[in-house]
Amino acid sequence: MNITFKINGKSITKEVKPALLLIDLIRDHLKLKGTKPGCLEGECGACSVIVDGDAINSCMYLAINVNGKEVTTIEGLGDNENPLDNVQEKMVEHGGVQCGFCTPGMVMTTKAYSDKCKAEGITPTREEVKKSLEGNLCRCTGYAKIIDAAEAVYEN
Repeated sequence: MNITFKINGKSITKEVKPALLLIDLIRDHLKLKGTKPGCLEGECGACSVIVDGDAINSCMYLAINVNGKEVTTIEGLGDNENPLDNVQEKMVEHGGVQCGFCTPGMVMTTKAYSDKCKAEGITPTREEVKKSLEGNLCRCTGYAKIIDAAEAVYEN
């Protein structure tokens, strides 16, 4: 079936099979390799992307479900040619990046949560920031620096 959606601000129409997962569409068909396949069971958060403002596990989300929606991957934030997003800057500043495998998911989850908080005019507590990251696993940092970075997003 044909689906039409936006990814990182660009309109796309693509023919996809009904069982195609969003992560496979992103990585294999669109060649955007920043979204990482981790557990492929929706447990680790490495594959998190933003769909219509919500962070989702792309390994558990059918590609056909993005029809008419807007998807943002890590490539849709800052890169070598565009300024880094505030979340990316805070991860760098606070040393929230170790091996980097979980980083795209951590960044995308934090970005979605921070956008919602800003829209509602709230500043979350450290405990709320921790809770927002519950679905993301990291094997390197022990989380303290990632949480510090995520919390610093709200200081601006």
